[in-house]
Amino acid sequence: MRAAEREGTTRKGKHHVSDKNHDTPREVLEVEAKLAVDEATAVPDLTELPGVDSVLDTVEHHLSAIYFDTPDLRLTRAKITLRRRTGGSDDGWHLKLPSGSARRELRAPLEEPTEIPEELLSNVRAIVRTAELSPIAQVDNHRVVSDLGSATGEKVAEFCDDHVTAWSLLPGGERTTWREWELELSAFTAGTEEGAQLLSQATAFLIAAGARKSDSPSKLATALGSSVDAAPLPPHLRTPELDPDSPAAAVVSALRTQRDAIVSWEPRVRADEWDSVHQMRVSTREMRSLLETFEGILEGEQLEHLEDELKEAAAVLGTARDAEVVEERLLALIDSDESGLIDATAAAHIKDDMRAEYREAHEVIVEMLDSERFLALLDEIDALLAQPPVATRSAEVDPGADVDVDADADGADPGESREILYEHLKRGFKKVKKRHEKVLDHYNDTSLDLHEREDYVHDVRKAAKKLRYASVAAEGAGLKARRLTKACKALQSQLGDFQDAVTSRDRIERLAAGARERGEDTFAYGLLYQRELDRGARALEGYERSVAEVAKAFSKIKP
Repeated sequence: MRAAEREGTTRKGKHHVSDKNHDTPREVLEVEAKLAVDEATAVPDLTELPGVDSVLDTVEHHLSAIYFDTPDLRLTRAKITLRRRTGGSDDGWHLKLPSGSARRELRAPLEEPTEIPEELLSNVRAIVRTAELSPIAQVDNHRVVSDLGSATGEKVAEFCDDHVTAWSLLPGGERTTWREWELELSAFTAGTEEGAQLLSQATAFLIAAGARKSDSPSKLATALGSSVDAAPLPPHLRTPELDPDSPAAAVVSALRTQRDAIVSWEPRVRADEWDSVHQMRVSTREMRSLLETFEGILEGEQLEHLEDELKEAAAVLGTARDAEVVEERLLALIDSDESGLIDATAAAHIKDDMRAEYREAHEVIVEMLDSERFLALLDEIDALLAQPPVATRSAEVDPGADVDVDADADGADPGESREILYEHLKRGFKKVKKRHEKVLDHYNDTSLDLHEREDYVHDVRKAAKKLRYASVAAEGAGLKARRLTKACKALQSQLGDFQDAVTSRDRIERLAAGARERGEDTFAYGLLYQRELDRGARALEGYERSVAEVAKAFSKIKP
């Protein structure tokens, strides 16, 4: 009887998610070489491997693994594997994720046979979403493992001689048998230059001993074989029928890039990896900006709803990002203070309060990522990419523009496509110019509230950011807009430094109010406030030159 039947795992039943154990899964970096080998080939003397002095231990395991995926194989297509394995030294649930040339393996202990641990599932929720996870393959393996030691007795690698029998549980799947060798670096050598050298030399040594490079990237891929061809494609991989030279194709390509970034950053945001919140926020805002900027190339009621949902997601991410930025700025000011006027009480409260604010904001982010609303947003994005709502008119252009406004966005020739995208760039540039003129008119008007004057500057930054995103998309269609992209990025960065100072001052005001309520001295808060005011003023130095560079870069673009 197969393991799927022995262990009570149903092939057609809905997966059950365990909520008993929400601990952080154990993480392992897997760096290995995988080689195909014939049944009759003898294992060579492993002590002849470069860097290997002895075989520390040799053991046999009888492993049985059940692999899980969605009906459209979302995990497999993303080079991710989720399995439940028994019989070895690492019994449990294993989630393998690509990580450059290596793979990250997250592990969780066994619970009930059909329960997928939440601490693993959360890492692929943005991919799986509400789709069912069920068994797609069973892989049984008679494995002989040899631990390889260095001259100092340190384990440097693990050699596995695997005799595999596998079944694809997909429609049309078959039983398959094969043999392979694996050499996996130990925790001592993985990720090191010495380890990379050992892996390269060992691969050559084993090939000389009769092995050959494997045609398959994994045991699961070999087990599934051609049965994957019958599985449906997930929505985001369905290619829309668009003329590749059309403006719509350029816009959809840019949107797809941001879609992939959002999905990629989601598990890292959950894990609170450095800069992940910032990057995911950038991607959500860029996607929304593209939808707004290229209105007229894509159209439809769903776009407005999608823009609103992206705006809400970016706002949730923004709360944590603002707390993160302000914390970094204030801690840097405190650490660099030479005046001695920032008292220890104020410094401690600032550090503790900002850290608590970020933690609370990050918890709200995770709640959002787990929500049905966010998963529906991801589905909505994929549906749009699979069937883009292309406008019947390609663009809203300026009166007198030499562009066929009745041309279809998915059927224009390359030259006409560039003209259409150029008109959208022109509209974006005019918005930057108009908002800049308001800064010139109002920023030095002291009769206005400071925040009101600063908002005019912030409006320029938002317009420059949208123009930059549009410029990147236009580059993909052949417009020579790289200089404009670079100029917009420089202006956006400069005004971003200014806005960070504004946001920091707002937080300082709030922190000072809390200190007053506690009856504490607030002089230090005033000192920090003034320093941020000064930093903001310095950030605006050269602002007009930066705007002029954007104008000059735009003038060089020819459709």
